[in-house]
Amino acid sequence: MFLEYRELGRTRLRISEIGFGCGNVGGLMVRGSHREQVQAVSRAMELGINYFDTAPQYGNGLSETNLGRVLKELRAKNAIVATKVRLRPEDLGDIRGAVLASLRESLTRLNRESVDVFQLHSQVALARGGVRLETLGVKDVLGIGGVADAFDEARSQGLTRFIGFTGLGETEALHQIIASDRFDAVQVYYNLLNPSAGFSVPDGFVGNNFKLLIRKASEKSMGVVVIRVLAGGALGGEVARQGYAAASTGTLTEGADYAADVDRTKKLDFLISGEIQSLPQAAIRFALMNREISTVLVGFSSPSQIEEAAGCSTNEPFPRKLLEKLQGLWATDFGRR
Repeated sequence: MFLEYRELGRTRLRISEIGFGCGNVGGLMVRGSHREQVQAVSRAMELGINYFDTAPQYGNGLSETNLGRVLKELRAKNAIVATKVRLRPEDLGDIRGAVLASLRESLTRLNRESVDVFQLHSQVALARGGVRLETLGVKDVLGIGGVADAFDEARSQGLTRFIGFTGLGETEALHQIIASDRFDAVQVYYNLLNPSAGFSVPDGFVGNNFKLLIRKASEKSMGVVVIRVLAGGALGGEVARQGYAAASTGTLTEGADYAADVDRTKKLDFLISGEIQSLPQAAIRFALMNREISTVLVGFSSPSQIEEAAGCSTNEPFPRKLLEKLQGLWATDFGRR
């Protein structure tokens, strides 16, 4: 099995086009045993996976602690590690202090002096609290003394090599942050149920219309990291909820509904044919078709899922007929409220 690598935008980091998501949805790095975690990470690296994404919120620090312990045990010096910070309303009086404190705590758990990529984990709107209570405003991110300034200081102190943000919240706000050219990478919500970050979709589309966010990031030479490629498990079926997977995942985009997403997946069975043996394979291969994407994060709940995801690398794009059928679904009631 051969895994391909892509550059993380202008960082020039060569990362595996399948990334190891260490979050709560897959759950392996949060709820798995130490032995299972060692075996999983070891096998992933044997297959060529070198990009590992974690955050303090994943298991209240357990993901970072477990990942750090495993990488040290495996002496995995070539592993590329990304983590995040989520700011609470009470942190906004001292964004710099909160950012640096969170990163230092993460480094302690990861047993590292620095991370490769440090990312904002909060959603962003045009104005603070515009989507949810903890949503940041654009000024909180780009203003003097804001997140971008704090991240620059973290980098100048040698605590991180590169910086990024999570592309969730109000679309216009996300586009403004990309246009600012302050960040090296962005995590983008992109999957078969909501392809709006990479394809044009009609007005009234379910959930956020991200309006070609991937292209906007690529134009700024930013790395693009795909999140929720399986729509929080909706595209994985019951199999995806086995092992250490979270019992429920919720949604990350406005207007989306997990039960409705599961129902929509029934219309995608036509993708399972030939070399594509499951909907998760179809979902991962779909994301990898876009060469402006640097890596596709997959959250694992069992070792077999690592093999399946890695097997999606290097595959040919969907045949034109399949893609045309998909676009037809997005343009009709498949994607409308």
